[in-house]
Amino acid sequence: MAVIRQLDSLAPDFDAQLELLLAWESVADHRVEETVAEILREVRAHGDVAVISYTNQFDRRQLQAAGDFMVSASELQAARERVAPEARRALEAAAERVRAYHDHQKQESWQYREADGTVLGQQITPMERVGIYVPGGKASYPSSVLMNAIPAKVAGVEEVVMVVPAPDNQISDLVLAAAAIAGVDRVFTIGGAQAVAALAYGTEAVPRVDKIVGPGNIFVASAKRAVFGQVAIDMIAGPSEILVICDGETDPDWIAMDLLSQAEHDEQAQSILVSPDQEFLDAVERALEKLLAELPRREIAAVSLKERGALVAVDSIESAIAISNRIAPEHLELSVANPEKYLPLIRNAGAIFLGRHTAEALGDYCAGPNHVLPTSGTARFSSPLGVYDFQKRSSIIYCSPEGAKTLGRVAGILARGEGLEAHARSAEYRVRNK
Repeated sequence: MAVIRQLDSLAPDFDAQLELLLAWESVADHRVEETVAEILREVRAHGDVAVISYTNQFDRRQLQAAGDFMVSASELQAARERVAPEARRALEAAAERVRAYHDHQKQESWQYREADGTVLGQQITPMERVGIYVPGGKASYPSSVLMNAIPAKVAGVEEVVMVVPAPDNQISDLVLAAAAIAGVDRVFTIGGAQAVAALAYGTEAVPRVDKIVGPGNIFVASAKRAVFGQVAIDMIAGPSEILVICDGETDPDWIAMDLLSQAEHDEQAQSILVSPDQEFLDAVERALEKLLAELPRREIAAVSLKERGALVAVDSIESAIAISNRIAPEHLELSVANPEKYLPLIRNAGAIFLGRHTAEALGDYCAGPNHVLPTSGTARFSSPLGVYDFQKRSSIIYCSPEGAKTLGRVAGILARGEGLEAHARSAEYRVRNK
């Protein structure tokens, strides 16, 4: 049985096959939503007592008081010292690159003065407090700490609060070390919907935040969706995705491993290769079968490739790009000669990796750009997480006497056109008094 399906873009039923391939059930699940709604209500009503109860239940812990799930600054620094020197240097190098990249994203306030003295502008201010959710347990995601906390710090956020589950009281030193390196201000070892609720509503121990960012399971995603409006959120993330466009000249093993790098995430992850070279597609399929057998997470990757993966034959690179724009992938590798010339054609992608030597995995860890990216086609209208997600924009309007006279007349006419007399008079009072 084939390890991955092959599709032909010129086949009469290609559109239907592609739609079937891309179909994914979202986080909407009535049973999950009911459970999450109950957790949110309890945490909102009972604070830390409810957080402790749910954490003990779901994460098999024996918390007695809020102090049991708080991590001190000294404990973070101790974890930083405990990790292997090589790992610490890698975290610090990645953090430096992530910080340098996001420094370029900072927006500044601006103003301009009109001829009559009226001043218009925009004031940029950082959010005061944000919460970052980091998955925990057996899996360790220090890269998620860096990618979520550092842009907030670059933006000037006063306090970054991190929640991370510690099932069976187990938590990764790498995650805690990353928190220390990224400058996280407070860490709580709680997870799930109860952690999202604590961040959204505030408890005796956990401060209420302005925005919650970071990935999580279906309960976390559902909770983030439910508290949106009470707080801001980054996005509702779907399974990880990669789409590779290749002209057939890159090593098939390289491309196969790039596809596997996403497939090993989970069974719902999606890996797609699009190429005008049928022989190359066949070579990649053989490489997938060979390399899959070597992976520790081969069972997960095999399901992902079989259920949601595809090798797609097209008649040109331009046709491949058209399909990519339709899919709007989270990660897009453009593994072709002279990739820069095709860049203007790319309209929808979370992150674009140019050239044969640019593996998507570099973006996951240390290239510099953020790895929190839009999924499930939302790259059509969404962007990667960045400094701008932690900054607010306020409009500035400062009328001179002459400006108030000019604008007051215009506003009065428009307000009466909308039947709002008080608006009209408010604008015109200043005209009459001059």
